[in-house]
Amino acid sequence: MTNAVQLTGITKRFPGVVANADVNITVRPGTVHAIVGENGAGKSTLMKILYGMQRPDEGTIQVDGAEVSFHSPADAIKVGIGMVHQHFMLADNLTVLENVVLGNEPRAGGRLDFRAARAKIREISGSYGLGVDPDRLVDDLGVGERQRVEILKVLYRGARTLILDEPTAVLVPQEVDELFGNLRELKAEGLTILFISHKLDEVLSVADDITVIRRGTTVASVRPGEVTARQLAELMVGSALPVPELRESTVTDTAVLEVDGLTVLATDGRTVLDGVSFTIHAGEVLGIAGVEGNGQAELVDALMGIRPPAAGVVRLRGKDVNRLSTRHRREAGVAFIPEDRHRQGMLLEATLWENRVLGHQTRVPNARGPLIDRRGAKVDTQRIVHEYDVRTPSIDVVAAALSGGNQQKLIVGREMSGNPVLLIASHPTRGVDVGAQAAIWEHIRRARAEHLAVLLISADLDELIGMSDRIAVILRGQLVSEVDPGAVTPQELGSAMTGAGEEVA
Repeated sequence: MTNAVQLTGITKRFPGVVANADVNITVRPGTVHAIVGENGAGKSTLMKILYGMQRPDEGTIQVDGAEVSFHSPADAIKVGIGMVHQHFMLADNLTVLENVVLGNEPRAGGRLDFRAARAKIREISGSYGLGVDPDRLVDDLGVGERQRVEILKVLYRGARTLILDEPTAVLVPQEVDELFGNLRELKAEGLTILFISHKLDEVLSVADDITVIRRGTTVASVRPGEVTARQLAELMVGSALPVPELRESTVTDTAVLEVDGLTVLATDGRTVLDGVSFTIHAGEVLGIAGVEGNGQAELVDALMGIRPPAAGVVRLRGKDVNRLSTRHRREAGVAFIPEDRHRQGMLLEATLWENRVLGHQTRVPNARGPLIDRRGAKVDTQRIVHEYDVRTPSIDVVAAALSGGNQQKLIVGREMSGNPVLLIASHPTRGVDVGAQAAIWEHIRRARAEHLAVLLISADLDELIGMSDRIAVILRGQLVSEVDPGAVTPQELGSAMTGAGEEVA
């Protein structure tokens, strides 16, 4: 049988770094082939080579038995390879339809045929349960909806081999099940899926074959029935799977964040957050569980001073901060890990030390009076790189040169600096490997033990259950229930998030 994809001896070098070294992968047609490895192992570089975004220094690529050489993604698309990136490639100011057809505009009689494109998008969306409205503006979509648009783009272009980079990072269990059902349908129709994930239980559930990459080279090729998640983790990073857990309680009686009747309106006047009230104490982690698009993003924006509330009060350590700017809230001790590190957390073309300054430019060690203290910022960036295991050849490289997990560790290190009193952590371990995930959990645990108050928003229900002292469920902009992390299962929590079944308590 002719292989769908065969990579032989792929090597890619960057200044000071060997990203891939003699990688060999064989992908059978009509299968789901998972590629796993820690952040920085070279998975993304390898997939960029297969998609024509990078050219290998050595090695060969075969697609459907024929050797190919890609100079751009357009070359890959021509032979039926499509890629859904972990960080989405969408234009916010365009509609879903315009994003999907961009670069592949349908024409009829020399004119753009948007009617045919709209019909095709609706057909694909309906066939695979994507639920995407072609006329919505991408800027109005949540993270989960953006991901579905990216999948739709690939299917629209007729790809026969799909590269999915962390496709379940934003999904709740029910949505993961739906996605896996879709993947099985695609596979049944003869399509081939390359599936990159850090969630090893998902890999074992959906994959037909698994390739493990460590430090830029392939170390194992296995079938799901041959290994456990723990053994996969050991192959990836040489250690057992981490477990999210808080251990002993550190909750105090001191209220740090008090939210009372918070209401937020969308630009069209719709109520997207409706009368939300809660309190977080020093040494406490409050988890927020909800399907993407139920008001989590608006809650974060309101707490950070990015979006003004229509009603309600936010108090930080007893002080009303409704009128404070984002800068002044940060200076008052609010740290922020955003859900999308590229859109809100860092400047990709800025150096690591410049990203250390970002959002903290008025405080020591980044500032001396009204001026930026470059030396202080660089020294502290070196500290963060060491303490948070940010793998980089230098603090002077641009952030874009780092893997996603190392970018995230830099952001976490930056936000944990300066003794904050409140951490707003939105999907803090999204898209990071098991080693980086364990490290981030440990830093949150230590800060909590030192009386940091934490608002944790996550699509990873195991993370929410393991890392929260309390969990509040948000549905259609309202907190509808509160559950005990020690008593609830991921399935029960997922049901509560979708409004299905009995309310759990």
